[in-house]
Amino acid sequence: MTGLLLAGGGARAAYQVGVLEAIAALRRHCGEGRGPNPFPIITGTSAGAINGAALACGADHFERAVRRIARMWGHIRAGQVYHADSLHVMQSGARWLTLLSLGWALARWKRTRPHSLLNNAPLERLLAQVVPLVRLPLLIRQGHLQALAITASSYSSGEHVTYFEAGPQVTSWTRSQRKAARERITAEHLLASSAIPFIFPAQALAVDGHTEYFGDGSMRQSAPLAPAIHLGAERLLVVGTGRLHEPPRHGQPEPSYPTLAQIAGHALSNIFLDALGVDVERALRINHTLSLIPPEARAHSTLRPVDVLMIVPSQRIDDIAARHVTDLPVTMRTMLGALGVTSQAGDVRGAALVSYLLFERAYTRELMDLGRADTLARRAEVCRFFGWNDPGTALPARASDDDGNSEAD
Repeated sequence: MTGLLLAGGGARAAYQVGVLEAIAALRRHCGEGRGPNPFPIITGTSAGAINGAALACGADHFERAVRRIARMWGHIRAGQVYHADSLHVMQSGARWLTLLSLGWALARWKRTRPHSLLNNAPLERLLAQVVPLVRLPLLIRQGHLQALAITASSYSSGEHVTYFEAGPQVTSWTRSQRKAARERITAEHLLASSAIPFIFPAQALAVDGHTEYFGDGSMRQSAPLAPAIHLGAERLLVVGTGRLHEPPRHGQPEPSYPTLAQIAGHALSNIFLDALGVDVERALRINHTLSLIPPEARAHSTLRPVDVLMIVPSQRIDDIAARHVTDLPVTMRTMLGALGVTSQAGDVRGAALVSYLLFERAYTRELMDLGRADTLARRAEVCRFFGWNDPGTALPARASDDDGNSEAD
């Protein structure tokens, strides 16, 4: 039983789509294209939850689902995710920044308290177009999908909640500060899981018969691999959105006091990137420990080995974002400029923050190309992971969909 884990990362999640494109191409090239969905268990957090849900909703035709997601990310604009026009930026972002300096005088008027830096109302409309969640129950009944799990973090209780939709054979679980809840997955769950703290507003969700407010599922996520393993995954493909070990940057500017943008980007990278690598290392250590235990003794343990393959960017996504900062709408560049983000292409200061918000196609297409290249560079590992027989010949050009568009067109 193979699981797919798609991590969070805002606009960085475009990288995951390139990975999925490469897997679809390899699957077809190895003669497995007419086989069942390669990922019967799909788990996701934040933007990875959106990608995972879109893939799950097309579990009966994996390649078509990948093409649909690739078209969306290949043509995306910031205005499809959050309001980037002057009026809305003034209503949310500018007011929020004003409160940072005058909050002591304005906080008594509740109407001056914005919920977030940006208004992501357009994202709900985009989800309705690309994530047909109504299909999930039928796909599960037909056996195309075993489970979809979406994780969000409760601001109300502090707990980490994994909402999952699955067949009756799957049971819920509870651990310290995290639990699972069987629910019909809705757009509200995706909005909650992808509500980047401070950037996007919290989302109200029902849990245990009452309402709590949730934010990005990457917050306080101590065990990102756990949901897929609880759902029955015996091998797990993990797709991250950042390098695990960053090499020193060449030509790094002289150190100066960090801007708010640098601090915010550092904090978001901690939320989105750090826990995943730690949990993968933990899983590999458990696998090694289990390999040292005699089979008859291992049979009495609840622990079991999980084959893990992790694919992460080979390049600094911050550096890629720095090259595309001028692609942001001018209103966004102006607002982020107040936090210390410069509009000078290539300036890495503040680029980490920008990398999560740069929903613009030149940037997302470059990330998709990187994801595809990184996956094909590990072609032998990927084929061995799935048990595919690689003919060893060059892959053909990208396939076209039913409308004549290429996978990345």
